[in-house]
Amino acid sequence: MTRKMASILWRRLDVEGHDACLLSQTDGGFSLQGQAIVVQDGEPCCLAYEVICDAGWRTRSARVEGFLGMRKLHYEIERDSDGRWMLNGEPQNGVAGLVDVDLGFTPASNLLAIRRLALGIGETMPAPAAYLTFPALELVRLEQSYRRLDGTRYAYAAPMFGYEEILRASPHGFVVDYPGLWTSVAASD
Repeated sequence: MTRKMASILWRRLDVEGHDACLLSQTDGGFSLQGQAIVVQDGEPCCLAYEVICDAGWRTRSARVEGFLGMRKLHYEIERDSDGRWMLNGEPQNGVAGLVDVDLGFTPASNLLAIRRLALGIGETMPAPAAYLTFPALELVRLEQSYRRLDGTRYAYAAPMFGYEEILRASPHGFVVDYPGLWTSVAASD
């Protein structure tokens, strides 16, 4: 049985685009399902995605399919119970042992670390993730950290991108304000 928990629509700030995502609770955990439609390098891009997590918000799998310009895309990401990752059936040793997937084209995947870490106010935690780069679509290690500032704000850092900002999150964990990249335009709980 699946129970819908929340949905959100974001507008991209640095290029034309939107992303809509639905958070659901399933018998074994949670799922994020969404679709991002953006202009990437001057070309239309449409990516449908789904991330499946266990009850502790640990990624089990993710799927991405769609197109970028004239190129069709299909990616299957699997994480086994020993922390080994596969991308379209190929082992991804550089991300072994990581818990979260981070899809580089959507703010939806930040919810996974926010929910899994469940930080108290003032707590800081590293949250390295298996990051699906975009538009290259390779799985690499992304060092990142979260520090909870109050009930809705997190100091977020991703040194690989030189990105350090204050993210604001909804009660369900969706980032509603991702400075310079995304902002929420509609949400339902």
